[in-house]
Amino acid sequence: MDAVSNSDQIVVRSSWRALVAAIATISAVGVAIGLGIPLLSVILESRGHSATMIGLNAAVAGIASIVAAPFAAPIAARFGVVPTLLCMLLIGALSFVGFHFFTHFWMWVVLRIFLHFALTMLFILSEYWINTAAPPEKRGLVLGVYATVLSLGFALGPWLFSVIGSVGIRPFAVGFGIIIFAMLPVLLAWKESPDFHEEEHVPFAPFIWAVPTATAAVFVFGAVETGGFALFPVFGARIGYSEANAALLLTTIGLGNVLLQIPIGLLSDHVDDRRKILLACTLIGLAGMCVLPFIYTNWYLVAGLLFLWGGVVAGLYTVGLAHLGSQLTGRELASANAAFVFCYAVGMLVGPQAVGIGMDLMGPAGFAVALAVFFGAYALLVGSRLISRRG
Repeated sequence: MDAVSNSDQIVVRSSWRALVAAIATISAVGVAIGLGIPLLSVILESRGHSATMIGLNAAVAGIASIVAAPFAAPIAARFGVVPTLLCMLLIGALSFVGFHFFTHFWMWVVLRIFLHFALTMLFILSEYWINTAAPPEKRGLVLGVYATVLSLGFALGPWLFSVIGSVGIRPFAVGFGIIIFAMLPVLLAWKESPDFHEEEHVPFAPFIWAVPTATAAVFVFGAVETGGFALFPVFGARIGYSEANAALLLTTIGLGNVLLQIPIGLLSDHVDDRRKILLACTLIGLAGMCVLPFIYTNWYLVAGLLFLWGGVVAGLYTVGLAHLGSQLTGRELASANAAFVFCYAVGMLVGPQAVGIGMDLMGPAGFAVALAVFFGAYALLVGSRLISRRG
């Protein structure tokens, strides 16, 4: 009996060690993205590049994510999860610090491809490891911790940027150090690395249209999140905010994400149709962008608005994924999840370009107008699906 108990304790310790490793990796991803997106945009702006070109550079992240997703399973199956994670952490760290040493615009495009290829691989394999290591009876708790840590990472990145600024090698060295530090828990949990077996291939493309309110929700979220984060420092500079104050506003968006996801998720569990919550999130997102141009002179009002706006808009991802799971099961759900990630990556590609073009055409007001267009189009889609009672 004691032997069985000791064996169970060892398994539990191993499981939690693996979870710490996976969550540490994903937290590094969050901090790197949260620090890197505004940092690179501010530097490009200081070098005189247009908002459209800044958006183009940021949109490369979406291309890299689309390319990386199909390679995650084959590479992990061939080399193992932990070796792949360590390799991607190293590539990500070197790419991050490389932005300081290679200053040509098109070199930044190349570095961004490497960086976001690595970050996407880290994201996919960390989630796989978390799901594998999580005790079934505590999976909800574990995934809640995972989501919170990732959101905290996104919030911590802009805060770090507001503290250390964009001058010199220091911000790049900090990002490099954070990513390298994430290697330590991964190395400590090497023996708990899961075996990776590719499932029978099921094409995911048809599932983009199977539950359009879910896949369109994550497309809009990807576009708004990436476009907003990438161009907000430029928007802030053009309306008179200091670099630090603009970065702190991005942090308030991340904090809203951290604090509001659980309440939104719980609320979605108690409505008869999650699309009603998706529509509410969309309308609040639209209203926020309609209000922003009229209050931007008051930093504190903008901070309060973006806190609420950031948390509610992030509900598009959370509730969209829950709605997808309520409509499909088994192998269909696995393929639909791949379609879900793909649509998020496409949103990452489209969002920065749309916002950048909007700002070049209409000035600072184009920031809010471009984001409002995404929300308005999605609200029409969800509303029409609710009226017709289709998925």
